[in-house]
Amino acid sequence: MRIAMVSEHADPTATLGEADAGGQNVHVGALATALAARGHSVIVYTRLTDPAAPQTVRLADGVTVHRLKAGPIAPLAKDELLPHMPELGLRLARRWRADPPDVVHAHFWMSGLAARRGVAGLHVPVAQTFHALGVVKARHQGAADPSPAGRVEAERRIATDCDQVIATCGDEASELVALGVPAGQISVVPCGVDVAAFTPDGAAAGRNGRPRLLTLGRLVERKGVATAIAALAELPEAELVVAGGPDPGQLAADPEYRALRTAAEQQGVADRVVFTGGVARADIPALIRSAAAVVCVPWYEPFGIVPLEAMACGVPVVASAVGGLTDTVVDRATGWLVPPRDPAALARALRALLADPARRAAMGAAGRDRVEHWYTWPRVAAQTEAVYQRLGAEAGFARPGPEALATGGSLTGAS
Repeated sequence: MRIAMVSEHADPTATLGEADAGGQNVHVGALATALAARGHSVIVYTRLTDPAAPQTVRLADGVTVHRLKAGPIAPLAKDELLPHMPELGLRLARRWRADPPDVVHAHFWMSGLAARRGVAGLHVPVAQTFHALGVVKARHQGAADPSPAGRVEAERRIATDCDQVIATCGDEASELVALGVPAGQISVVPCGVDVAAFTPDGAAAGRNGRPRLLTLGRLVERKGVATAIAALAELPEAELVVAGGPDPGQLAADPEYRALRTAAEQQGVADRVVFTGGVARADIPALIRSAAAVVCVPWYEPFGIVPLEAMACGVPVVASAVGGLTDTVVDRATGWLVPPRDPAALARALRALLADPARRAAMGAAGRDRVEHWYTWPRVAAQTEAVYQRLGAEAGFARPGPEALATGGSLTGAS
């Protein structure tokens, strides 16, 4: 098949840990590569953000990244991209009318808007993966949610208008059904992990003698790093390595780093919290292997790739019992599930693990077995391919015109 993926803000070649660069970037790049290994041709369409960057990049055999102009050729926060989705959709439409793909897979809700405009009038099925749902984000962030007005209703329309929603976990599927999406229009296919790169075997990053706890990802508040810092106050023998955010030389200017640094000082643990800044992808497995446990305690999490990476490295995970983490982490078997935003519960779980090396080893081995069975990228690609093939067999009708996707209110004309 000729597969077109649309990932408007998440370029799979971006540096992870920077603003808006995280699990979706990994997912799109790894899924595209795994599908290409199965004989398909994949083009990933994303937004051009640097005038000096090449517009076309080869990511792997059979995978090309095309960067298209949509708004100013400059970095923009993803929540500022909505007004530029019509331009992205029109550029996709021009390309696809001349050379239509066999299937389109949109990643994130705004990509769904652009993709639907791109296929208008074509006999091309569209699959949609949201990676995060506005209704969940609004529930947990309230007035602090920076999403554009109308996101929830736009997602409802995208989900009901597309040919199939590919949810990444059971919790997301339930949220979609609650939005009114027919259950038969939802397939659950998880994210994956590279079990060749993330493995228990190999070098570990240097340690300083203390038991090491590790958080890995963006430094945004909802990721729960402050919860881990507060729990550290109850674990005087341990250190916490916080990996993620901008490059080390730019950390001091980052407001999220400064807030976390202040939290560490207020908790009296600043001497035991190490902020690394962004970490190169190739260095992450060794960093994970250096930890006694990986801490992943977001307020909410659509899926969460970091726990899979830790499990693949044979390291137990202490995670929030939210979203996709309740699918991937088996409580008291591959790790420990705790309530979100609860430093005391987190400290109790970590204290029990730090005191029991045999239990940590058993959990690590169980985690490795679990990812090898359920979460390899070849398995995820095969499941995704099955969805595409079913859509291709069912295709046989023209797409509605872009006017059918007008969302009203602040989103009018932006779909």
